[in-house]
Amino acid sequence: MIFSMILLLPFAFIALIFYMLGLRKLTIMLIYRFAQGWALSIIPIIGCKAAVKGKENIPRKEGVCFVSNHTGYFDVAMMLAYCGRPFGFIAKKEFSYVPFLNIWIYLLGGLFIDRKNVRKAVRTIEKGVKRIKSGGGIVIFPEGTRSQNGELLPFHVGSLKLATKSEAIIVPVVIDGSYKVYEEHKRVVGSEVKITFLAPIETASIPLEDRKQVLCDKIYSVIKEEITKNKNPL
Repeated sequence: MIFSMILLLPFAFIALIFYMLGLRKLTIMLIYRFAQGWALSIIPIIGCKAAVKGKENIPRKEGVCFVSNHTGYFDVAMMLAYCGRPFGFIAKKEFSYVPFLNIWIYLLGGLFIDRKNVRKAVRTIEKGVKRIKSGGGIVIFPEGTRSQNGELLPFHVGSLKLATKSEAIIVPVVIDGSYKVYEEHKRVVGSEVKITFLAPIETASIPLEDRKQVLCDKIYSVIKEEITKNKNPL
């Protein structure tokens, strides 16, 4: 997958020029469609079978915050392939130093967050809030890291600040089986991967004092329930 990203870099640089010329909206859509095409092609190439459910729960125009479990690197490819609308995501600052990958994260609208510097982290969150309020989409992985085994790790409460501050619609997402693509064997292996977009949650209707912990618990609960259901189908 990394090799294919390197081969496609010339397109990325052309898109970056368009972006710098002020053609922001057009560039974002072109980059997303290009990345979506890449993801849709790479899934069968590596031998994966994808199942998608709940796409009707994705708002088409409003600002939205996708909150997903995170079991493997392949999660991003699944979101690119089946989300159906442009989005950015919060990435650890360390990824900003990874050649090639950092360019694509930036072009896709990713925001690099420095968790060790509170002031810089706050500025990153504010950028994300502004993007959502302007009608954009952001993906959050509130576990903070890949579980690498399909289990759901505890959420970092602060990870939902983007959603609470922007009063965005939240769409919980469950990605099942993505860790089997790489993390389980430490090499790329074809596998069945399922992505489910759950019913949206309106944050604006939740009392301000409850938006931090109550919202976090609610999202964790619905994602956990769906993961359990996938493990124990009727």
